[in-house]
Amino acid sequence: MFTGIIEGTGSITSVEAATDADRLVVGLPSAIGAVTPGQSVAVDGVCLTVEDYDPDAHAMTVFIATETADRTALGARTAGDPVNIERALAADGRLDGHIVQGHVDTTATVRAVEQLGEDWTYRFTLPASVAPYIVEKGSVAVDGISLTVAAREADAFSVAVIPTTYAETSLSDRQVGDAVNLEVDIIAKYVEQLTAVHR
Repeated sequence: MFTGIIEGTGSITSVEAATDADRLVVGLPSAIGAVTPGQSVAVDGVCLTVEDYDPDAHAMTVFIATETADRTALGARTAGDPVNIERALAADGRLDGHIVQGHVDTTATVRAVEQLGEDWTYRFTLPASVAPYIVEKGSVAVDGISLTVAAREADAFSVAVIPTTYAETSLSDRQVGDAVNLEVDIIAKYVEQLTAVHR
């Protein structure tokens, strides 16, 4: 699992077409050391398996299955796009964000970006499929970033972004109209299912 605390931003070096899917070559940020084939790495919040690592380019190759391309924004990313990178949480690691599986639920669209002093407010569309799990002051992962819901409307929600998060993640590159990956709090899903069973 992951925590939504981004270790750095990488960049998509190339997109290689495969049968009914794609492979991405992703340049890794210097804060991340070498990765090994089989390792899980979250790219914009999507848990992917490292297929290959090039130490000279400090880049990894990952496979994007059709399901992943259809359900997430990764299928629309192109060479040069920045992406958030987080390695899986070590067993003795700190859970500084919230529990993030890397299993993206859906995508949302950036509706507005507003700078307020030193921080920013981002407003996103709220897809009906995940609306029950988005609650004010609750947690949500946006492109893999653990964020707190500042406000919720019927068809939108907003988050406050501090200067560190803005500077060290790909959010600073996201503009109105861009698609982002959403993963809602898994605990809310379990609670919903358990309460439904016992009704």
